[in-house]
Amino acid sequence: MQNVTDLTDPTELDHADDRVGRRARTAESLPLAVGAAVAIAGVGAVLALADIGSPLRAPLTLFFLVMAPAGAVAAALRGLDPLSRSVVAAGGAVAIDLLVAQTMLALHSWSVRGGVAAVAIVSLLLFLLAHVCRHRDGAHRSRAA
Repeated sequence: MQNVTDLTDPTELDHADDRVGRRARTAESLPLAVGAAVAIAGVGAVLALADIGSPLRAPLTLFFLVMAPAGAVAAALRGLDPLSRSVVAAGGAVAIDLLVAQTMLALHSWSVRGGVAAVAIVSLLLFLLAHVCRHRDGAHRSRAA
């Protein structure tokens, strides 16, 4: 049996308005949540790179080491649905962190500060590459039309 909304029934109309309002509030709060996450990750990177002793250093640095590459991978995967994109981005973040650590260990140049800097550089390059490719594809589409 299908669940059909009767828009002539005022109670159904109120429920529909609640769902639309909830989606609008979620969409409005998303930039705030992203900004807070970027700020937290930035503080974690600064604490690690400046070698500041703080009880927040470890969790905020770990947050940076997961979120920076995950954000870069997610920016490159704009075509996927949100759930798939977040799962692939989380896996990509772990892979980037492990590849950076393995490379630094193989070169006998491991340090916490160097690892954080290397992850930041790789994430920035991946994000910029995704940004450039997106703008280049948009330019090709506008010329073709």
